Amino acid sequence: MRASTRKILSTFATAAVTSGLIVFNATASDLDTLVKGCANCHGKDGASTESTVPIIGGISEQYVIDSMAIYKDRDRPCIEAEYVEGPDKGKKTDMCKIVDELSEGDIEALAKFYAGKTFVRAKQEFDPAKAASGQKIHDSNCEKCHADGGSSAEDDAGVLAGQWIPYLEQTFKSYASGERIMPKKMKPKMEKLSDEDIKNLIHYYGSLQ
Repeated sequence: MRASTRKILSTFATAAVTSGLIVFNATASDLDTLVKGCANCHGKDGASTESTVPIIGGISEQYVIDSMAIYKDRDRPCIEAEYVEGPDKGKKTDMCKIVDELSEGDIEALAKFYAGKTFVRAKQEFDPAKAASGQKIHDSNCEKCHADGGSSAEDDAGVLAGQWIPYLEQTFKSYASGERIMPKKMKPKMEKLSDEDIKNLIHYYGSLQ
């Protein structure tokens, strides 16, 4: 079910065309409404200004689709958070509730929208010494899948360079606890790293501004 969900989401348009089904793409007005909803937490064009909310503008289309599938499968913790802006400002929600209300067409439309934006790196404080050590750790363990210092969206592994440090800390904590399932290629690499290594790695990504 989990693998098939990802496959369906990532190939939905092609499958629909070849099988003669109608693709339920979001209309321009629908997309505008969806984007406004996302912006209430992730900021305009996905350039989040909240340190615990990830920057999503500029990440790859496939990464968005895969991430939504993971939320649908509940393989990623759905952390409750408050809306930062909009009519529901102050009210709490989580990504599992949000993704359950999205159709395949909605997800594909949002994925294309955010993939077409620029990743705006967070301006934040970091520890230069930790960042220097973290760069060596990245080069030895992470560069193969997170190319160009974690700045390439083309590897479909998310953009790490310039992402918010508090969000990355939260993410690595979820990986360590098992709440968030690691990709198979990532697991052996992560298991070799100490807590200090991970801190250094996070500061390296946060230093890339």
